[in-house]
Amino acid sequence: MNRRLLGVSVVLVTSLSAASLSAQQKKSAQLTAWGEPDLQGTYTNQTLTPLERPASLGTKAFLTKEEADALEKQSEARRRAAADAPPRAGDVGTYNDFWTEPGTKVVGSLQTSLVVEPPDGRVPLKKEAEQRRDDFAKQEGDSFDFMSPWDRCITRTIPGSFFPAGYNNAYQIVQSKGYVVIHYEMIHNARIIPTDGRPHKPSDFRTWDGDSVGHWEGNTLVVDITNYNGKSWIATNAAAGRIRGIPQSDLLHVVERFTRNGDDIDYKVTIDDPKYYTRPWTASIPLVRDDTYQMFEYACHEGNKAVEDILRGGRAHDTK
Repeated sequence: MNRRLLGVSVVLVTSLSAASLSAQQKKSAQLTAWGEPDLQGTYTNQTLTPLERPASLGTKAFLTKEEADALEKQSEARRRAAADAPPRAGDVGTYNDFWTEPGTKVVGSLQTSLVVEPPDGRVPLKKEAEQRRDDFAKQEGDSFDFMSPWDRCITRTIPGSFFPAGYNNAYQIVQSKGYVVIHYEMIHNARIIPTDGRPHKPSDFRTWDGDSVGHWEGNTLVVDITNYNGKSWIATNAAAGRIRGIPQSDLLHVVERFTRNGDDIDYKVTIDDPKYYTRPWTASIPLVRDDTYQMFEYACHEGNKAVEDILRGGRAHDTK
């Protein structure tokens, strides 16, 4: 063979081998040492995109790039104006920006709400659900039983812990053979999910966050959750809007899907509770990997004066 042709052939073979090796390395990087899809890392989910689609947007499911840019600029302008505004008379203030994690971007898909099903982007609430929410809100100062499980440092709920809040929107995922562990920064909860497809615990075993069992469908972790105790809320933070305070019944059935998308995770959750919704609904929330994020302990109960102060305020109101 001609030396030039031989040299070209060697270069081609070497290049193809390197490309093949790179592809294999990239593929193996998406798998754990025991061959399961690798979801490990620290992720955040703060966003400007609301949980529900604003009624003013009607059937508009997606923003244009120009609309998204304008929304982000408006949000930044409002944040700066609020930061520069003088305090109101008698206002003791609140956390400064260091402690908060406001969303500054809409989600990459440009969807107008995190709720993607039903098509109108709205949670299909029954009147019974709204009535129960409103009744609890009126009685919040009467007893801790009417306060959110987050205020009481019990849980931010499952799946409500994945609904973006004003701060501590971080999640650390670690894996071992047959298990995935999700460490939630908020309330410092660690959720252990077996991934061997085992059956649920007996129906008389019920907890605030239900019983999670998982299995793999291709590169997607599917988690099925039942056995809720019926004492919790679907969402506990103000960013959830009218969904905050909607109860969970013991009929609640949740299915989560975690799918690796490059460095990030596409998280989808379908919520079915026939006692409080007219039909199942689904939210899609991107989890963005951030290896620079440092999680700190969320020591919720230590020094928690909120419950005591709310009840004291309720008693003061009763004497008027």
